[in-house]
Amino acid sequence: MTGADAVGVDDDIPDRKIPSWLRETAILVVVALVLSVLLQTFVGRVYLIPSESMEPTLHGCDGCTGDRIVVDKISYRFGEPRRGDVVVFRAPTSSWNVGYSSTRSTNPVAHALQDAGSWIGLVAPDENTLGKRVVATGGQTVQCCDDRGRVQVDGQSIDEPYVVMDFPFVPDSLTCTTAPESGRCFGPVTVPAGNLWMMGDNRSGSADSRAHVSDELSGTVPVDDVVGKARLIVLPPSRWGVIASR
Repeated sequence: MTGADAVGVDDDIPDRKIPSWLRETAILVVVALVLSVLLQTFVGRVYLIPSESMEPTLHGCDGCTGDRIVVDKISYRFGEPRRGDVVVFRAPTSSWNVGYSSTRSTNPVAHALQDAGSWIGLVAPDENTLGKRVVATGGQTVQCCDDRGRVQVDGQSIDEPYVVMDFPFVPDSLTCTTAPESGRCFGPVTVPAGNLWMMGDNRSGSADSRAHVSDELSGTVPVDDVVGKARLIVLPPSRWGVIASR
């Protein structure tokens, strides 16, 4: 018996090679996943609006299909947020986390799959992110209200056409000097350097900077906690459009 016979060599068995189409498909999938991770991390990401705090600019509510928006992560690498920008940011202090709970499964396998899905944009990040409008920036003093119920920044009343829903304000009968006072009233608050004062467009239905003035940041949000600028509504199709800064 020869050596070849001893190890059972069979010249009739074909080589089992991976088909070229399968290798190419696997490479394309890996490249697509890597590109998706890079884009989601550094360029932009889709976020779901879960509440009505930015109505009517952004639609959302408990149990309904909220807007899905594209958040641009590049712009603020080259500049600072400005008054009027709609931004998404991470909760800066524990007071912003009241009522928030993680959406991750307690099952370790499912949790790992959710984390993986988050990296490629199929699952929401496991963090409390919020969408509001920048009303004042570092060094500015913000308060409400003037004699017409408008917000003031550095003593100047600002025009906010996007605010449709707000607390009542009635000159001479329900203002910031009457008892009771209007629910619009707050401040003055001087925004620390590097921070922002955030408010929802739905002023009577938004737990924004006004609701957190007693925390260690006086309700302001550090620019470092800003994820990016909200640019587009992409879903549902009936809501497609640009999110304008004012």
